[in-house]
Amino acid sequence: MKKLFFSLLVLVAFSGVAQQVYELDATMDEKPFRETLNLGGSNPGGQAIAFNNHYMTIGGQPVIPITGEFHFTRYPRQYWDESIKKMKAGGINVIATYVFWNLHEEKEGTFLWDGDKDLRTFIKLCKDNDIYVIVRIGPFCHGEIRNGGLPDWLLGRPLNIRSNDPLYLSYVERLYGQTAKQLKGLYYKDGGPIIGIQIENEYQHSAAPWGLTYPGQPGDLTAADRDQALTQEGVGISEAENPYAALGNDHMKVLKTLAVKAGMDVPLYTATGWGNAAIIPNESIPVTAAYAYPFWTPKRDYSPFFLYKDMHKSPDYAPVRYNPEEYPVFAAELGSGIMSVYTRRPIAVHKSLDAMINRCLGSGANGIGYYMYHGGSTPKGQSSFMSDEAYALPKISYDFQAPIGEYGQVREGFHRLKLLHFFVQDFGAQLAPMQTVLPVNARKLKPINITDLRYAARVKGSSGFLFLNNFQDDTTMVAQKNFRIRIKTKGGEISIPETGGINLDSDENAVFPFNMDVNGAHLNYATAQLMAKDEKADARYYTFFTPNGTAAEFSFAPGVTVEGKGITVDKNNRRTIIKCNNAITEFKLTANGKSVKILVVDKATALKSYRVTIGNKQYFMFSDALVLQHKKGFECVSDVPEFEVSIYPKYNVMPAIGAGNAERLHDDDVFSRYKITLPKTDIAISSRQVSANKWAVTLPASLPENANDVLLTVNYTADTAMGFLNGELVADEFYKGIPWQIGLRKFLNGKSQEMVFYFRPMQKNASYLIDLQPYPESIPDFGTASKYLKVGAITAATQYKTTITF
Repeated sequence: MKKLFFSLLVLVAFSGVAQQVYELDATMDEKPFRETLNLGGSNPGGQAIAFNNHYMTIGGQPVIPITGEFHFTRYPRQYWDESIKKMKAGGINVIATYVFWNLHEEKEGTFLWDGDKDLRTFIKLCKDNDIYVIVRIGPFCHGEIRNGGLPDWLLGRPLNIRSNDPLYLSYVERLYGQTAKQLKGLYYKDGGPIIGIQIENEYQHSAAPWGLTYPGQPGDLTAADRDQALTQEGVGISEAENPYAALGNDHMKVLKTLAVKAGMDVPLYTATGWGNAAIIPNESIPVTAAYAYPFWTPKRDYSPFFLYKDMHKSPDYAPVRYNPEEYPVFAAELGSGIMSVYTRRPIAVHKSLDAMINRCLGSGANGIGYYMYHGGSTPKGQSSFMSDEAYALPKISYDFQAPIGEYGQVREGFHRLKLLHFFVQDFGAQLAPMQTVLPVNARKLKPINITDLRYAARVKGSSGFLFLNNFQDDTTMVAQKNFRIRIKTKGGEISIPETGGINLDSDENAVFPFNMDVNGAHLNYATAQLMAKDEKADARYYTFFTPNGTAAEFSFAPGVTVEGKGITVDKNNRRTIIKCNNAITEFKLTANGKSVKILVVDKATALKSYRVTIGNKQYFMFSDALVLQHKKGFECVSDVPEFEVSIYPKYNVMPAIGAGNAERLHDDDVFSRYKITLPKTDIAISSRQVSANKWAVTLPASLPENANDVLLTVNYTADTAMGFLNGELVADEFYKGIPWQIGLRKFLNGKSQEMVFYFRPMQKNASYLIDLQPYPESIPDFGTASKYLKVGAITAATQYKTTITF
C-alpha cells in the first residue's frame, strides 16, 4: 500500500518574506464503502434514506446532514415557527430536540403535551418548513435539566434506573408509548419530517446529579448502580475498562425494541458514542461531540478540536466501544456555545464555531450537528425549578451563548456558520465520498503550537478540497503569510497558488477547491472559498467568498473564455489565471459550449448572505437585516429602522413592502439594490434604584407597531442577576462581562408592569474569574474591598420587522 501522505517545508525568498511551501500526497488507496448497517427507510414517494460506513444518502444522492439542537419546551410556542425559519435561514436542515421526561410527566401518571410542551405541534411546524427532525427520546437526556430529565418521583420507586430492571423498563415503555402518540403519522415513512430517533444519552459514560440533594453534598449521579464507578460528569475521555459493557449494549437494544414497539420506526437511530459510551452495534450510528469551552473541567485549557485528524479512524474522545471505520462520522454535539455554572463561566468565542466545523469536515465528518444552535429558557416546574440546580446552573436561562440566543437573538456564529452550511448543502454530494489526507506532522501537532500551518484535504480521485484552519481556543494563532501548498494527486501535481503565496489571518479558516468541474470548465484551483451554486438557473452561477487576508485567484484549464470587470487575466497554453481586483467581482466563463457566471464577494459581504427563492428560482439576498423566507415573501428583522437589501442575480422588480418605504437604489454591476426605511420608534422606559442591590424598571405595555421585539439591555458588573415580574423569577444570568440582553415580547401583556432586578455582588476570590482573565476589562478593580457591584445603564431598543414581496 502506498504511503498515505507526507509533508515538506521549503523556504523560498519572496518579496522579502520567506515563503513556506507545504506538500501533501493525495495518491492514497481509497477506502471501500460498505453497506452493512441495519438502517434506512423510504417515504411514501419511494425516496429512500440509506447509509454506508462513510455517509448518508437520500434518493441515492450522498448528503451531509446539518443538525441544530433546539429544545421546543424551552421556548414559547408562539415563536416556534419564527425560530424554525431562522434555523433554516442559517442553513440548518435537521432539527434535533429532546423529550424531557420530567417536563412531560412531572407528576407520576399525568402527562402534559400542551402549551410549550406540545411536541406534536412543533414537529408539524418543522414539516411545514420542510426541515427534518431527530427526536431525542431519552429516557435519560441530560441537557442541563433537573435529574437529566428523569422525574423526581423515580428516585422514590423501588427500582434501579438506567438498567433492565423490569419496573424501570415498565415506566420507560409507558413514556415511549405516550411520546409515540404525539409522533404518530409524522415519521419519514408516513411522509413526515422525523428521520431519526436518539436512544438514551451518554449511556455508561455520563450522568447528571439528582436534584434532590443538599448544599455541599457530593453529586449523587443518575446512573445504574453497576455503572456508578465509571460514570463521569460531562463529556470527556474514558479509558477505564467497563466490565458491564455487554450489559450496557444490551440495555440499549432493549430500549430500541421498546421504541420500535411503540411505533417509532425511522431510517436513522443514533446513540452518543463518545468516551466508551454504549451504542446499539450495527443498528445505530454512534455520534460524536466536541466542546472547546467546557464548564465541567477545573480550568481553561487548549482543546484538540482545531487540529485535523482522520476522525474515521480516531474519533474525538476516544477510546470508543465500536470500530469507527464501520460507521460514518456524524457529529451531534459540536459545542456552538456553552452554558455557565456558578463556579465556571467559559466564554464561547464565536470565531471558534466555523473553525471547528472546518476542522471536522476536513477530518472526515459527513454529518455535523450543534449543541446548542438555539438557546432558550428552562420552564419552572410545578414543584421546583427544572434547571440543573445541583450543578449550579441558572434557574431559568439556557442561552448557551448559542448562534441564536435565549430570546431569538441572531449572533455572529449564526452568520459565520451559514457560509459552511451553504457549501455543504450544494457540494455535500462531492465531499461526502472524499477521504481525509493529512500531512505527516499532523499527529505531532499539539494545540499549544500556534505557529505551524494546520491543513488537510478531502480527496476522491484527483479532485478535492483543501482545508485550512488558523484558530485555536484560549490563545491567538500567528497569522500565516506567503505560503503555498503543493498537492500530489493521481492526475498530477497542483500548486495552490501557482506562484506567489496565500495569506490567512489569525482566527480565520478556509476551504479551497481543486480539480473540480465548474459547469464544463475545469477549475485547477481557487484561493476563494466555495459558498454555493445554482446549476438550474437560466444563467448558471457559482458563488465564492474570500477569507480575511486572502486574495481571490482562479486557475482554469486551457480553452476557457473570460469576460468581466475588475479582473486580471493571465493566459498561456497550460492554464488561464483570473485574479479579482475588487471586493465584489463577477465574471463569465465559457468552456466546451457552456457558460457559467462566477460571483466573488469579500467575507464581510458573504456574512450578510441569505439563500432565498423568488418565483421558483434561487437567489441570494445580502442584507444587515435578518431575512426569513415565507411562502409569499420575506420577513426582514433589523436592529435599525433603515437597511439595504441587495439581490443576486439581478431581479428588476420593485418589491411591495408591508410597513415603511422601499426605494430602488442605483444598481451596481452585480446586484439589484433596495433601501428599506421603517418608522423609527423610541422605547420609553424608566428605572429606579430601590436598594443597594435592587432596581425596578417600568416596561412598555406592548410592542410598538412593526416591532418584532423590544430588547432590554442591562449593563452591570456583579456576580449574578435576577429579573422578577409580579414577584416571580422570570429571567436570570451569571455575569460573564457581557451586557445582559432580555427579549421583552414574551412578558408584555398590554398593561404597565415593573420588572424588578436583583443583583448579588461579585466576590474578589470568585472561582469563575479565571474565565474572565482573557478579558481584563470585565474584571473590576476591587481595591481594598472584598466584593463589587455596579449597575450601569438599563436601556431598551426596538427590533424592527417588515415584509417584502416581489
